[in-house]
Amino acid sequence: MKYRTLGRSGLKVSALSMGTFSFGGVGDFAKVANHGVSEARRLVDVCLDGGINVIDTANMYSFGRSEEIVGEVLEGRRERVLISSKARMRIGDGPNDEGVSRYHLIRECEKSLKRLRTDHIDIYFLHEWDGVTPLEETLSALDTLMRQGKICYIGCSNYSGWHIMKALGIAEAKNLPRFVTQQIHYTLEAREAEYELLPIAVDQGVGVMVWSPLAAGLLSGHFGRDKFPADSRQAAGWTEPPIRDSARLWNIVDVLNDIAAARGASAAQISIAWTLSRPGIASLVVGGTQDSHFQDNIAAVDIELTAEELERLNQVSRPPYLYPYWHQHNFARDRFGAGDWALHASYEDLGKV
Repeated sequence: MKYRTLGRSGLKVSALSMGTFSFGGVGDFAKVANHGVSEARRLVDVCLDGGINVIDTANMYSFGRSEEIVGEVLEGRRERVLISSKARMRIGDGPNDEGVSRYHLIRECEKSLKRLRTDHIDIYFLHEWDGVTPLEETLSALDTLMRQGKICYIGCSNYSGWHIMKALGIAEAKNLPRFVTQQIHYTLEAREAEYELLPIAVDQGVGVMVWSPLAAGLLSGHFGRDKFPADSRQAAGWTEPPIRDSARLWNIVDVLNDIAAARGASAAQISIAWTLSRPGIASLVVGGTQDSHFQDNIAAVDIELTAEELERLNQVSRPPYLYPYWHQHNFARDRFGAGDWALHASYEDLGKV
């Protein structure tokens, strides 16, 4: 396993983190998997043996059951891992059972700590944007939790670029905690994060953790134009991530399969290796239903793709060069900074556009 520094912090995280979305299987989460304590313990053992030092969960995964299972499985070995969890999503019927208000965050953090059987959460994420609660209120609540020793680092998830920059600006102006990480969806199929989120990661030191780096298995090599596993979450009616262009997806999978076959690797490993090669990436949150899924993913950390392989993957998956980025390419590239190149490097083969 390899370890990377998480954003502008001193925290070292494994290049892969363990996702626990499958723990519990309550309600719609059963469409993904239904891992109880014994299955979860076995999978956690595989991940810890492979050097993973981050286990990721959330208060709303199986309505708290995922956190409970994580807490039980880690009892007696809590010091071996970092725990990341999240709050913001609706977890009840009451008017304050969602959001990032001071009331909701402090209450949900306390509940998560009890379920996780721990006195602190290492990385605490705001799970989604809340445009109603003032950011000053949210960051102040997180500051309180940090001062109490209940959380160590904070991050955001599923934020727009301007959301993050606004939060960073308020944190600096008000001397409040700043995000050290963002957890985002980013894959060969879904590269929209390159427009703003990866540049922010590089320029502002907000390290990237990626959720669903294999697009819920679509980039694993187990799916194809005429191949759709009957036991997959998609077959059970799960709709994330949305695929806007199926033809493009399968073209990407074709290239993944070609490179994997030439290397004697799996398509999943090639996909993971590509994502780990991207700027600002700290850790990929991987899930799985079998020991072999995690073992295969862990082995991908040691794969370094060649320039030719990276270019093939870039060409088949590159997103449109939207405005104002094509204009910047034409007239500003002689004065690009490191953050700019996080986007624009993928278009260097183009002339004036």
